[in-house]
Amino acid sequence: MRTHAQAVVIGGGLIGCSILYHLAKLGWRDVMLLERDELTSGSTWHAAANIHGLHDSTNISRLQHYTMGLYKELEQETGQGCGVYQAGSLYLAQTENREHQLRLQEAKARLYKMNFHEVSRDEAERLHPLVNFDGIRCIMFEPDGGNVDPSGVTQAYAAGARAMGAEVHRFTPVTGTEAQPDGTWIVRTPKGEIRTDWVINAAGLWGREVAALAGIDLPLLPTEHQYFVTESIAEIAAMDRRLPSVADRDGEYYLRQEGQGLLVGAYERDVRFWAEDGTPKGFGHELFSDDLERIEDNMMRAIARVPAVGEAGIKRVINGPMIWSPDANVLLGPVPELRGYFCCNGVIPGFSQSGGMGLMVAQWLTEGEMQYDMFPWDMARFGHWAGKAFTKARVGDQYAHRFSIHFPNEERSAGRPVRTRPVYEMQKDMGAVFGLNFGWEHPLWFADAPGVQDTNGFTRQNWWGPVGAEARMLRDRAGIIDISNFAKYRVAGPGAEHWLNAVFANRMPALVGRSCLTPLIGKRGGIAGDFTVTRLNDEEFWVIGSGMAERYHARFFAQVPLPEGTTFESLTDAVCGFNVAGPEARALLQRLTNASLDNAAFPFLRSQRIEVAGVPVTAIRVSFTGDLGWELHCATEDQPRFYQALLDAGRDLGAGPVGSRALMALRIEKGYGSWGREYSPEYWPQEVGLERLCKLDKPFLNRDAVAQRMQDPPRERLVVLALDEDAVAASNADATGGEPIFKEGKGVGRVTSGAYGYSVGMSLALGFVRDAAPGDRVEVMVLGRPHGARILAAPPFDPEGARLRG
Repeated sequence: MRTHAQAVVIGGGLIGCSILYHLAKLGWRDVMLLERDELTSGSTWHAAANIHGLHDSTNISRLQHYTMGLYKELEQETGQGCGVYQAGSLYLAQTENREHQLRLQEAKARLYKMNFHEVSRDEAERLHPLVNFDGIRCIMFEPDGGNVDPSGVTQAYAAGARAMGAEVHRFTPVTGTEAQPDGTWIVRTPKGEIRTDWVINAAGLWGREVAALAGIDLPLLPTEHQYFVTESIAEIAAMDRRLPSVADRDGEYYLRQEGQGLLVGAYERDVRFWAEDGTPKGFGHELFSDDLERIEDNMMRAIARVPAVGEAGIKRVINGPMIWSPDANVLLGPVPELRGYFCCNGVIPGFSQSGGMGLMVAQWLTEGEMQYDMFPWDMARFGHWAGKAFTKARVGDQYAHRFSIHFPNEERSAGRPVRTRPVYEMQKDMGAVFGLNFGWEHPLWFADAPGVQDTNGFTRQNWWGPVGAEARMLRDRAGIIDISNFAKYRVAGPGAEHWLNAVFANRMPALVGRSCLTPLIGKRGGIAGDFTVTRLNDEEFWVIGSGMAERYHARFFAQVPLPEGTTFESLTDAVCGFNVAGPEARALLQRLTNASLDNAAFPFLRSQRIEVAGVPVTAIRVSFTGDLGWELHCATEDQPRFYQALLDAGRDLGAGPVGSRALMALRIEKGYGSWGREYSPEYWPQEVGLERLCKLDKPFLNRDAVAQRMQDPPRERLVVLALDEDAVAASNADATGGEPIFKEGKGVGRVTSGAYGYSVGMSLALGFVRDAAPGDRVEVMVLGRPHGARILAAPPFDPEGARLRG
């Protein structure tokens, strides 16, 4: 066994072997995998191993399609059979919402040239004569769907990796991982030690235990999961072809052919957690006792849809463990607080994602960044706040609602609240309906009375009207928005300006009281973040960015060493904030402060430390609404009295509280992009209108990469679209994000954000387009159906910025 490796993968299941294979494929041959038992031990060996391509996330769909195509290539490359059966998959919609979801996926498939299309009932009955299609609203067919052999795929990855020089060591448990002062690691095993630059935790059911060896606490929890296989069914035995699988998610089961029978699995509401305090060391190829009564309701729905299931005997039952994260997505990426430690844990649809996941890990390690923005998979989306109680509640909810639709703007309540600000109860009494942002509760909108909850769907919901009232109130008078969930940092010391200039693309303010907007550039030259930086005195700056990305951005900040005597600290917990915006914002605030707020004394993009209502605040003349406004940041302990003072001062002006959904609509009216939607490592500065903020005459993080990108013409451009009112009225739906855009039948782009522009009377969308220009007519596939739209030449609200600077 080697004593040194570029990377050590811990875990010999499907994902660990895929990572090893892709590392070797991308050129890292000095890599090894350590498995405590046999390959496939844990969850891999007993998986149903279904494969499908479509996902609500476009990038996840891309990776699943890559994975589906890879298996046959692996067979040819390695000679190891993967047991690939691709008879296709039928997707059934029993409800209107499921039909909306499937039609959206069909439209995306057209845009991205994926194979997924609607079929008639007659064609569906020909494809699968055992299915009763009564009550089905629409049927989609994915010809490449199917299943694979769990052991065969895993062994093929391992064989491919070995052939390229990687090592696989079975029966080699890891007993220790120790960080070294130079950033490397010592991995300890009974067979010896390995020094490595990267530890990759792909330990599956033992991901928590392996992480704990390095002092890491991962939010993961296993559950039991059952499926059963029937005895031979005569109709299947008589067929000369394989039947497609059936995805009847409204029925909350999955079904496919297995041998000459059928395999049926379910995610039941009666969740059974397992190994809450740790996965047993000796567990490997064991299963749990059968408990089919627990999935009886799901079974009966499967029998109603495919009566042959109820007529056949049960050949065997598989009840085994799977390990989940709080949102059922993988925990992927380098641990931000450590050097050289990478996680890939909590994988659920592993056989649909294994190839893409392995490729993304290998790209991140060998190239410094993935080709796709995969923040929905990034482990940095969770922080220390995601403790055991939160994880258990969320995992239980995810398991029980595995096949439920995740609607646009949906906020699930399980495990909440976790983190609240001092005004939480006050806002709740005011009718606030809350969302979750990196653990923090924050107001989405304000109902007429406490206790109101969101309704969910693809069309306009119960919050549409109240959000409109909030948006119009702000545009007509003023609004008070809680922005405490923004990430806030303080950089201080003699090297503060130098460090900030070395991190960010824009030039930092040279004068006290000045602010600037600046991108953070990723390894490939894309937009990794957008920030406001304010100089408060000669050696002190405040930096404000995306709250949900605070842990994600910590990786970038760590890449630039702080100068001696200079400090960097997060103020997100210690400081709260409000944005007071709208034409009466100045009048409202002037009632509470002796500081002059007129334009000469306090112009746009300026900052001051002042007192408002007797509360010391850092005031910054910016507003994400695109309107006249100030961000006002105060100490957390001052938040209640400050909030009350703002509300009291605004009452006779007709001003009041505004939630984040109204803020979303207002920023879209102004054409402002948002991190995670319009700003992403995938997009170049010149594609999103941020090129003027990249000062190439100074060094900064990843400057050379963005300089190279900026020499190229934009691949596409960010635009504002106005949807036709008659189409929107007919569907009662606005764009929300992800909808394809077509022009004369050709796919030209996709929506990144959408909302109704209440103050401008338009249903609006932001999106990226190519081969289209302002004034052009296009079709936006809202609910998967064409809605006429035109590309606007300028944002519909205050395109000249007169209100913002007035």
